[in-house]
Amino acid sequence: MNGITKALPTIVLLLAAAFAQASAPDEFVSEAIRELAEKLDGRKSELAADPETMYALIDEILLPRFDRRLAAQQVLAKHWSSASDEQRDRFINAFYNTLVRRYADGILDFEHDRIQVLPFRGDMAKRTVIVKTRVDLEDGSNVSVNYTLVGHDNGWRMFDVTIEGVSYVRNFRAEFDAEIREIGLEQVIVRLETEVVAGGGNE
Repeated sequence: MNGITKALPTIVLLLAAAFAQASAPDEFVSEAIRELAEKLDGRKSELAADPETMYALIDEILLPRFDRRLAAQQVLAKHWSSASDEQRDRFINAFYNTLVRRYADGILDFEHDRIQVLPFRGDMAKRTVIVKTRVDLEDGSNVSVNYTLVGHDNGWRMFDVTIEGVSYVRNFRAEFDAEIREIGLEQVIVRLETEVVAGGGNE
């Protein structure tokens, strides 16, 4: 898999880091790219050898700015309404930690100079907005990456990303819907929790 393409899921998550700090979504994305590049400067070998440090770095940046609840609710879709409050909380945590671990190694392929943030053309008065970027690949081609943000009283938070028309929320929704229909929501949550613990906890 192309290095920058592999890195995209993690880049997507980490670029949510400063949404709450920017006056405009595209301004934040540009600032976040620079911030992430600074945090990674000279540390890629260290992070490659120490996954727990890499998870901690991602969590420190991402957790306060990623709308975990909305993302989880969108992924569960109709199964959200039938879930208990406890199951919802557990799924939110397990899904978030799964995302961090599934895509963490992609951070090592991050190259900030390959990402071009396009001027924001949306209406900032809307509750949800989309930030568009273009990522240059090693073969000279490029891919479009759109970030979906939701507005809160304290600023923006990210909850979905679409790469070349493919939404992460929709993909995960289809994946979990099939599994929930087969074994039930509780067993899906248990599986995610078990995988997180087996791969190193991040509570």
